[in-house]
This record gives sequence, C-alpha cells and structure tokens, in this order.
Amino acid sequence: MDSPGYNCFVDRDKMDATIQDLGPKELSCTELQELKQLARQGYWARSYTLRGKVYQRLIRDIPCRTVTPDASVYSDIVGKIVGKHSSGSLPLPEFVDNTQVPSYCLNTRGEGAVRKILLCIANQFPDVSFCPALPAVVALLLHYSIDEAECFEKACRILACNDPSKKLIDQSFLAFESSCMTFGDLVNKYCQAAHKLMVAISEDVLQVYADWQRWLFGELPLNYFARVFDVFLVEGYKVLYRVALAILKFFHKVRAGQPLESDNVKQDIRTFVKDIAKTVSPEKLLEKAFAIRLFSRKEIQLLQMANEKALKQKGITVKQKRQFVHLAVHAENFHSEIVGVKEMRDIWSWVPERFALCQPLLLFSSLQHGYSLTRFYFQCEGHEPTLLLIKTTQKEVCGAYLSTDWSERNKFGGKLGFFGTGECFVFRLQPEVQRYEWVVIKHPELTKPVSLESTTILSSPCHSVSSDPADRLSPFLAARHFNLPSKTESLFMAGGNDCLIIGGGGGQALYIDGDLNRGRTGHCDTFNNQPLCSENFLIAAVEAWGFQDPDTQ
Repeated sequence: MDSPGYNCFVDRDKMDATIQDLGPKELSCTELQELKQLARQGYWARSYTLRGKVYQRLIRDIPCRTVTPDASVYSDIVGKIVGKHSSGSLPLPEFVDNTQVPSYCLNTRGEGAVRKILLCIANQFPDVSFCPALPAVVALLLHYSIDEAECFEKACRILACNDPSKKLIDQSFLAFESSCMTFGDLVNKYCQAAHKLMVAISEDVLQVYADWQRWLFGELPLNYFARVFDVFLVEGYKVLYRVALAILKFFHKVRAGQPLESDNVKQDIRTFVKDIAKTVSPEKLLEKAFAIRLFSRKEIQLLQMANEKALKQKGITVKQKRQFVHLAVHAENFHSEIVGVKEMRDIWSWVPERFALCQPLLLFSSLQHGYSLTRFYFQCEGHEPTLLLIKTTQKEVCGAYLSTDWSERNKFGGKLGFFGTGECFVFRLQPEVQRYEWVVIKHPELTKPVSLESTTILSSPCHSVSSDPADRLSPFLAARHFNLPSKTESLFMAGGNDCLIIGGGGGQALYIDGDLNRGRTGHCDTFNNQPLCSENFLIAAVEAWGFQDPDTQ
C-alpha cells in the first residue's frame, strides 16, 4: 500500500468524498500510552496509507491461538469454497444473523470480496456461532488491505485473540446477549435521562438496547466507524460501550421533547446514527464517549460474567425471541398495597438487566404477615436481590433495591453490621420520582479500582464456595474492589433485631424500627441522597418483593 492510490476494492470518488488523504504517512511511536493518545486524537485518521500500516501493525501484535489461519490459508481454500458462484450471489454465513454487509466506500468488486472472506472465515472458525458485527469489520479492513488474503488474515487474528483481558468481538449468542444486557446496565447508570425516555416510548427497552452493536457495526458512516475502530484496536471492547452510550446521549439531546419520526424507536435510533453527521462530528462523538467515567474494565468484565451466568441459568444460549420486559409485571397478576403496575414497571426498569426479565414475587407484606421485623427477615431470607417498599401514613412512598440476601446479617453475631454491594439504590415514588445510586457511580473520582486478581478467589458473601470459577468471583461492585477514602461510602444495608438500616455515613437513607412502626430518613454518604420522605415518619405499610424466574413458576 505504498502507492498514493487506493486498492482495487475501493470506490475512489466515494473515498475521496468521505475521508481525504491529507495526514502524515509514518508513525514512529511504540509506547501504548502514546498510541492511545494518538488514536483518540485521530493522528492516522486522515491518511489512507498510514491507517493501513497502523492496522497491519496493531492487528499483527494481537496475541492469538497457536494455529491461526493466515493469508496463505485463504489462497488455498477460497477457490474450493466459492466455487463457480459469482461474488454477488454468494450466501452469507449463518453466524452473521442476516446482517447486511455495509458497503461503505467499497465498489462492486469489494462488496463481493467481503462475502468471499466471510465464507472462508466460517470454514476456518466452526466455533463462531453468532457474530453479526463481523461483516462491518471485514468491510472496513478491506478498505485498508492489499488484497483479500491480507484482509482475511487480519479478521482471523481479531477472532483468534486469546488474551482473556482483551475481549475484541462477540462470537456466540451468549456473549452477544450478555453484552446487550451489560450495555443496558450501563445505560441505566450513566444515561439515566435517555433511559427514562427509552422506557417511556418503547414497548420493550431491552430490545432497543439489544441493537447497540448494530449502531456501531453497520449504521455508523465509514469515517465515524473507522475512528471508533482506530481506538478499539488500541484500547479494546470498552471503547464500544463508551461510543454507544455517547450515541444514546446525543439521540436523547436531539429527540427529547420532539415527536418520534415513527412508532419504532429502534428504527429511529438507527436512522439517527446513519445521519449522525447532521448532529455531531466524529471528534465530538469520541470526546463525549471519553468524558463518560465508566467502571474499570475488570469491573465491567464481572458484570458481563454475571449476565452470562444469568442467561445460562435461564437456558438462553442460542438465539430465541425475548419476552417483552413489560410482561415481567403482569397487570392481571400484580397486586400491591403500596404501588400500582405502572410504578412497579418504572422500578423494574431500574434493576440490573439480569433480573429485569424476572417477575415480582411478594415475599412480605405487613398487612398480611404483621408488623414484625423478625417476620420480615424470615420471609426474605434465601432471596437475592430484594425490593423494599414503604408507604407512610402521609401517603409518601419510598424504598430500596437491595442486592444481597438478608441472611448475611447473621454473620455479625447479633451485632449491627453493614453488607451489600454498589448495585443497591434507594428511591422515592411519591410525591415525586427520584432514584439515588451508590455515590461512586456519579463520583468515580472518590475511588480508584483495586487489582481484581486479589479478589477473584474470594467467595461472594451471598454464595457458598463452588468449583465453578465464575461462582468464586467477588460480586459486581463489591466495595473491596475500590480504594474508598472511608467506609462511610459503602454502608449499603444492615439489619439487627431492633432495626433495619439502608445507607450510612453522616446519616441514614432509611431507618426502620423493630416494630415496623416508625422510621426516619436523611442524607447519607453512601447514596448522597436527599430525604426520601418526611424525615420522621409513621409507617402505613411495608412490602418486600423478590425476583422470580418466569420458568420456575
């Protein structure tokens, strides 16, 4: 690729109009930190020649399986696999799930070459069962490859990466679906205004978030996708989450208060991404993406593993139609003395994705079981997570999502001790809706993640030690993963014989006495919340809800 011209797969006029070749021709740096900065700044983005060289170098350095197909393998097999078919009529492998091949700036020959390469990859990677992102990756790489064989080798190295800390591309439905759930969890935490809009306007918000990879691998124009891919090759999968979150933030900013162009928000987002140049430049999109202070890569890995485990437990390992999330709270089956169906659905939209398809199961009701904290514990033990709802005599409604089994209180030997994880949150519903999450989510500057290697052999406080490595992982957002300035930022939940406390440090988000009669609420360091209702209140009703898998009913 030393010539100033493009390869034979590129439409010269389209490419000239999309990405002008004006940048530097060489790159001398070798340090990862410097490469990171240059990738984010778009150092090689304006040079066709240099981008091709950088892709070759970065992909060559990916640690791969011992036997990874290379360019010579492609030359050996392509004739047998393609046979007498014309390139344009070649079928696509099943693993792309009917994904269209984006043409970007490829000519007809280039579009056919992508199909040939995908079929050869399918031949060499029988273990790849679901990979709808691959057509876009191959199409992009073909712009910057000498020939089909080189493009094939690059794509194979990305698929064959064997560094467990460097996830690059989902290759099974289980991995893909858990990535969608993880993205939904991140939206819930980092794009709350957009999430609220999605819940309000979409029939099934999880189906909207399941489309997130398509925004990047298919809908983004070439000059945007290439910029994302530049950084992705240096920094890994987390970049994709960042950019998709930034896209959703821009979509919300543009569309909030406007009527949707269709009754299909999924299609509206696709259209927005396709026409994103009307709203924001590639530079501004990446700037927004990197302004989001995400959890550490290893913390996100824990969340991904928790989501994968939940899918396996539900038997969801191959593609199947997903339930509408609104069906999780059935209008005809749901009855609460404290909240209605709409309010419960709003709460359900806040819970982690791995529990969002579960259905609410009433564990405790003060009107049924009596006003006794002892009975509350008895009814709740063995269930994780749980949802606490409180209605005051002034008709105020508040509560908490509690990540950990209440039986954990027993390990403190009768003394009041705090437990739980950073997935806990508190909220009020009446007189107005407000949710307060762990302070570290909004203020990550309070903490620095600690090495996860030192925590992965510890058993989760809510599970017994198992031979399954996934079971021995610390739970997602365990406080011990973070260097906190003091313990007051991680006082999630505590239960004694005479009181129950949610949130601590400088006050308590919720305090309830042993008779479930009186309570108080105030600011606490853990959730950095305002009082959830009148600061001192009398209780009219208390309920605890569990999460029941629909298949176990």
